[in-house]
Amino acid sequence: MQPKVLKFILDIQSVIQEIEMVKSKTHNNFNSFKSDILLQRAVERDLEIIGEAIRKITELDPSVQITSAKHIIGLRNIISHAYDSVEPEMIWGIIQNNIPVLAEEMNKLKGF
Repeated sequence: MQPKVLKFILDIQSVIQEIEMVKSKTHNNFNSFKSDILLQRAVERDLEIIGEAIRKITELDPSVQITSAKHIIGLRNIISHAYDSVEPEMIWGIIQNNIPVLAEEMNKLKGF
């Protein structure tokens, strides 16, 4: 594995840990998340970072398989360019359903 690819994987894992802290801070409760705009913006930024890192990974090594890579990159673009269409419900669904899958894939790519 290329060192830069590993760096991006580590970046993604670090951001996933931040998202897990948000879930913990809100007691994994959507209403707590929805009522805290700062936490929403933090998670949006984290998802942007994940999307950009995945974009770079796929450019550096197209053989790396990441489930929903195109959707993750597309989400990054939506958050960056169509921010007014981002709803807390959508973000919450992603951190509940998609982030755990991504975390598992990053561990596998790293060899753990």
